[in-house]
Amino acid sequence: MNTKSIASVILLIVVITGIVFFARTPSTPVVVQPNHLANLYENIEEGFTIEYPEGFILNEDYEYRNLSEGKTIKGVQFKISTSVATGTNLSYDSYVSVEHLATSTSCTAADFLDYRTGTTTMTDMGVTYSIASSSDAAAGNRYEEIVYVFPQSTPCLAVRYFIHYGAYQNYPEGSIREFDKQALLATFDTIRRSLVLKNKNR
Repeated sequence: MNTKSIASVILLIVVITGIVFFARTPSTPVVVQPNHLANLYENIEEGFTIEYPEGFILNEDYEYRNLSEGKTIKGVQFKISTSVATGTNLSYDSYVSVEHLATSTSCTAADFLDYRTGTTTMTDMGVTYSIASSSDAAAGNRYEEIVYVFPQSTPCLAVRYFIHYGAYQNYPEGSIREFDKQALLATFDTIRRSLVLKNKNR
C-alpha cells in the first residue's frame, strides 16, 4: 500500500471515529442531581411525609401569623441551617413550611396569603398547584413568599417558601457575599417535590 493510500485509510478512520463520538455525545448538558435530603418527616394526622436536608431545623409548633384579622395557620416548619446563611445577607429565619387548613369550599393559594399579586396554577413533576406570591420591604429588609397549594387535598395543604434577607447594598463593601437565591430556591423546590400525600388526592 502506498503512502497516499495509507493517508486515505487514516483519514477515513478519523472521520468514522468522529461520527461515532458525536453520535454518542449528548446534545444537552448533564443534569446535576438534587441535593440529598437526609431527614424524613411524617405527619400521621395530616397524612403526609416530606424530606428535608441535614442541618435544617424542625419546628412542629409553627404557626403562620402574617394574616389579616389575627388569623393563624398551623403547620410544621423547616428553618434553613445556619451554614446556608452564614456570611451572606440571607436571614436565619428563612424557611419552608407545610401548612394545613380545614376543608372548605375552596382550596387555593388565596387561602394562605393575604397580600398577593394574584393566583395562578402550575404543574410540576406531575403535580398541579395553586400558587400565590408576595414581596415586601421594610428598613433595609426584604421579604419574599411563595405558596404552593394542593387544590385536591383534604385538609387543604400548602408548602410555603419564606425568604428574608437584607438589602445587599446596605452592607459595608466586602463584609459579606450576596446569597445565591437560585440555589436556595432549588433546595426549597427539592423539599417541596419530596412531599407525599398518603391515601389522599393530590
